[in-house]
Amino acid sequence: MDNTCQNTPNMFQTSGPDHDFFARRCIWVNGPVIVGAGPSGLAVGSGLRGQGVPFVMLERANCIASLWQNRTYDRLKLHLPKQFCQLPSFPFPEDFPEYPTKYQFINYLESYAKHFNINPHFNETVQSAKYDETFGLWRVKTVSTSSSNPSEVEYICRWLVVATGENAEKFLPEFEGLQDFGGHVMHACDYKSGESYRGERVLVVGCGNSGMEVSLDLCNHDASPSMVVRSSVHVLPREILGRSTFELAVTMMKWLPLWMVDKILLLFSWLILGNIEKYGLTRPCLGPLQLKNTQGKTPVLDIGALEKIRSGKIKVVPGIKRFSSGKAELVNGEILQIDSVILATGYRSNVPSWLKENEFFSEDGIPKNQFPNGWKGNAGLYAVGFTKRGLSGASLDAISVAFDIARSWKEETKQKKTTVAARHRRCISHF
Repeated sequence: MDNTCQNTPNMFQTSGPDHDFFARRCIWVNGPVIVGAGPSGLAVGSGLRGQGVPFVMLERANCIASLWQNRTYDRLKLHLPKQFCQLPSFPFPEDFPEYPTKYQFINYLESYAKHFNINPHFNETVQSAKYDETFGLWRVKTVSTSSSNPSEVEYICRWLVVATGENAEKFLPEFEGLQDFGGHVMHACDYKSGESYRGERVLVVGCGNSGMEVSLDLCNHDASPSMVVRSSVHVLPREILGRSTFELAVTMMKWLPLWMVDKILLLFSWLILGNIEKYGLTRPCLGPLQLKNTQGKTPVLDIGALEKIRSGKIKVVPGIKRFSSGKAELVNGEILQIDSVILATGYRSNVPSWLKENEFFSEDGIPKNQFPNGWKGNAGLYAVGFTKRGLSGASLDAISVAFDIARSWKEETKQKKTTVAARHRRCISHF
């Protein structure tokens, strides 16, 4: 239940750009506001539930884990074994395979939310979040689009958890002449299956895990993909000696320095995959783990694309110079006749578009402090899902965030219960 904050105490009176404050419903949240209902937000929510801390979770989409539900291709499976992808305090079902499908993972996340009684406010987009230094509170302005008449709400809270993650928005680089191409162009987040591309010549821009898997899927549906590889890339086998490559790396890192683990992984990769450079896939100078740690670039775990590259069914091409009608000119002067373009160009954070803060997050919307120190900012600001270490990194940060907020919430609730209740008597508490 909530109520419009009419006759609001003077602490909320503002002028200038915030003149619309009184036009919004105002909700006092007796706990944190969590922005984002993906795996990161859910993991924080479960930790807070376990500590008895109330919260409000805001989600712009109409479901949890919208990236997984709405922006992934049909054949997607988790790239890492399930034990490295489960969220805190809730393991995967035992009958799930080692690499669950996207549908199994979505089912797991829905069960997770139900188990911990997490009920996000769906179709509620955060317009801005700003810290009011005078009163030590966050003001989170949203627009709800769940009905035909959009409504505006302002949440007032002591803690703000940014759980929108690194992949909130698709990244679309500019290409000369793309508007003149004339064929079908889409980002990989909108790609579902290669079924509609049968017999087509498709240019896949990007050679990460998504680019490789989309190219493989196109091959399996009798399309002819060309994959753009602009820079160096590490391709590793998904398994080594019957064990997950990632699991093997984690085990070795307990005993060996990172550079040595990289050497061992590259040796096994050469033995299993052979020399990939002769197919146009140049390896970076830094090892796969060191590159991941320093630049956040994830190595590709091969699930069959390399075999198609070897056979010529996936053509590896260099960077694009420009597009024209039905064609792509490459940087080496080659002209490709193509029917469609799929941009597997990745994602980026959308935090700078709504969080009015410039100390904790960089211009790219990533915490300035690297893992494991990027989860806590000042004034009750937290971040989860920005570690560049996937679900396991998000889970570790979520545990830290939930514990830290719970400790602070319990202290403040005991000391200031009467004061806070009086100060915000016209805003309805929201549990």
